[in-house]
Amino acid sequence: MNQMELDQLCINTIRTLAMDGVQKANSGHPGMPMGAADMAYVLWTRFLKHNPTNPSWPDRDRFVLSAGHGSMLIYSLQHLTGYDLPLEELKNFRMWGSRTPGHPEHGHTAGVETTTGPLGQGIGNSVGMALAERVLATRYNRPGHTIVDHYTYGICGDGDLMEGVASEAASLAGHLKLGKLIYLYDSNRITIDGSTDLAFTEDVGKRFEAYGWHVQHVDGYDLKAVDAAIRAAQAEAVRPSLIIARTHIAMFSPNKQDSASAHGSPLGQDEVDRTKQVLGWPLEPKFYIPEAALAHFRQATDKGQKWQATWETRFQQYAQAYPELAKEWKMVMAGEFPEGWDKDLPTYKPEDGLIATRAASGKMLEVLTARLPNLLGGSADLAPSNSTYLKGQGDLSGDNLAARNMHYGVREHGMAAIMNGMALHGGLILYGATFLTFTDYMRPSMRLAAIMGLPVIYILTHDSIGVGEDGPTHQPIEHLSSLRIMPNMTVIRPGDVNETVVAWKAALLHKTGPVCLSLTRHNIPVFDRKKMAPAEGLLKGAYILSEAPNGKPDIILMGTGSEVQHLVVARERLAEQGVMARVVSVPCFEFFNAQSQAYRDEVLPPSIQARLAVEAGATAIWCHYVGPKGDVIGMDRFGASAPTDVVMEKFGFTADNVVRHALALLRR
Repeated sequence: MNQMELDQLCINTIRTLAMDGVQKANSGHPGMPMGAADMAYVLWTRFLKHNPTNPSWPDRDRFVLSAGHGSMLIYSLQHLTGYDLPLEELKNFRMWGSRTPGHPEHGHTAGVETTTGPLGQGIGNSVGMALAERVLATRYNRPGHTIVDHYTYGICGDGDLMEGVASEAASLAGHLKLGKLIYLYDSNRITIDGSTDLAFTEDVGKRFEAYGWHVQHVDGYDLKAVDAAIRAAQAEAVRPSLIIARTHIAMFSPNKQDSASAHGSPLGQDEVDRTKQVLGWPLEPKFYIPEAALAHFRQATDKGQKWQATWETRFQQYAQAYPELAKEWKMVMAGEFPEGWDKDLPTYKPEDGLIATRAASGKMLEVLTARLPNLLGGSADLAPSNSTYLKGQGDLSGDNLAARNMHYGVREHGMAAIMNGMALHGGLILYGATFLTFTDYMRPSMRLAAIMGLPVIYILTHDSIGVGEDGPTHQPIEHLSSLRIMPNMTVIRPGDVNETVVAWKAALLHKTGPVCLSLTRHNIPVFDRKKMAPAEGLLKGAYILSEAPNGKPDIILMGTGSEVQHLVVARERLAEQGVMARVVSVPCFEFFNAQSQAYRDEVLPPSIQARLAVEAGATAIWCHYVGPKGDVIGMDRFGASAPTDVVMEKFGFTADNVVRHALALLRR
């Protein structure tokens, strides 16, 4: 068998595994892997630096299947090249408990670098991975000692490039000169509705050239052309590369090729058999893998082990030459912190005056940046408003990758997707900032961060109607609640600046999912911690900030953020009327819900049913805490444009209104 025959045998093995997997599941997308098998084969067998026996070694190339609906493509390649993905798992495609879910899931299937499926996300993640590689290479590589040197490859489809998040991320990738990012574009010109001509007739190549990308056009079935294009992309040191490969969905299917019906539905067993006949493939057994093809694919295992061994030797030499840098590298890649990073953090006193929690967050960032060498972040063009700009740390660009201030531009969704990619790459602590209301633009990426359990931090300022004059378009109402009900998303809304300091510590220590820091634009008081409980109570999610004067509360006042100040004042005014009130700060529902029942009952005793919650946001989510006999002062309508104090007063966020509601509750 000559090389050309072997290549076709291997490619058709990918095609037929994909057809059989989707057909057995009676669910899935067979057309994409059938059409993209040729170029994927070239990439995986001739270029991709990976080790199937250790999918997480640091200097591997990253591969992202942005067109995640074609998941049988990556599953077939992983099985064939020797990943821990037995053939039985391909036979259990999309079944309960299998390691081959409908769309690739990071952490679920060995070697899957990111969770894809929502189109465009993989492209955004890839930009983050490529950026992380460049940032870490700049910090740690030294002349003659290179420990960070790998590519980020991806395969995307027409749908990916229609989504706005891909445009946002690709634009920034060109600006940042991410020359080690290489994408193969599976241009089969078919989507679920039919031909892309229905809605997508732009010149994608010219668009990406305008972004600053290196663009090539190839026949997706000309292996020499695909090979040459990837080599040319590797030679392009500055511009990221897009290789536009003309392909055909469901290639070689007699009745489904170039048909939308091959996009999201099985071919049907008759059509699978007809296609196999065209390919000269045996109809039985299903999931047939020729020995010659498997042996060729499995060469990846030996090559991968040699690549890793070579890198480990290089790293040993690096560690001898630069022991402190090597120690730091190991620390950051393990997600650990330097000793003493959380000592002597800022503290505030009432005499410091009124301070916005966004300002306290900015001060914390300055402290943390000096202590955490891998802390990196920025804002979606709101750095002065978010208090995230780090003086003296430079502006990150394609020519200055050692800087610490990341400028995402007005690209909230792209920012969140890129952050996910950097977090997935490893080695960096990521934060990104915008106004809380603009999480509407970020939610798909935030949701994926929660699904993947990524430790990214969102700094979300201007977190209530306290935004004031900007009015209802900029005043978040439902946002806190919507983020709180997202599984594995942690939302922290500190009640003063000392809670903000602790919130940052909590966010950094939380390694199993994303954290939102919800922060005020307007200035609020600093609580007197000599008279009130320590701010470290935030670590438990809710705590008794100020007990009833006689220690026997008639009512519990609870709240978050800038509204807690009104509870503190209301407690004193109620005491003057003989009503004993306990004030509970509830900065984080998720932390509180994770506490023991005994602790939760200590803070919110079941015997005290008069409970009043106060938060400038949607009220329904508080029902669990206030109970059937409680009440909520909140916002179930959009806000209004006026100065902060006026808006807050008009909507009832005052101590006087808290007192009125508390007394009304006790009279029920």
